[in-house]
Amino acid sequence: MLRFLLSPRLLTAITRLMGVLLLPVAFVRAPGRARYLACQWALGLRYPAEDLAGLNAAARAAFTRARTEAFWRDGQLIGLTSGHRDAAEQYRLFTEEVRRTGSVSEARRLVLPPEESAHVGGTAMDVRPTEGAAWLERHGAAHRLFRRYDNEWWHFEYHPDTEPLRLPHPGHTPARRRQRIG
Repeated sequence: MLRFLLSPRLLTAITRLMGVLLLPVAFVRAPGRARYLACQWALGLRYPAEDLAGLNAAARAAFTRARTEAFWRDGQLIGLTSGHRDAAEQYRLFTEEVRRTGSVSEARRLVLPPEESAHVGGTAMDVRPTEGAAWLERHGAAHRLFRRYDNEWWHFEYHPDTEPLRLPHPGHTPARRRQRIG
């Protein structure tokens, strides 16, 4: 019985219902932004530990616009598992992965050092659930949010100017084309 009560489908339905119920309050608070506000409140109840602080302002705006669209247009929830990380936290994650795998090159398949991580710059977002990530993969480009790595379904980055190259994993370095002379 408890397993049914905590099922992802039920939690999604409750979160969507909360968004609808919060609309009148949001309308009183900010008439032109009621859907946005009600969505953020409902998602805040569903994902109380999520922290958008530290995200680059443009990345944060793009992410909240995308998940508001997903919520109201398609009934899809998108939560943030991890966004901005300071350099010390990123370094800790990287060194932990080096210890776990026994190799810097193997560690780089999952975690980058701070000087290379978009999380440190506040433009990377790890999202959940898988359905939310799938929605973002289909529709994120409209918000300049792109899945970067084949091996990380959850990792998206904000790129305002151009769509980045999709890589097999974070540590992959694309081969440079040889320039023909003559």
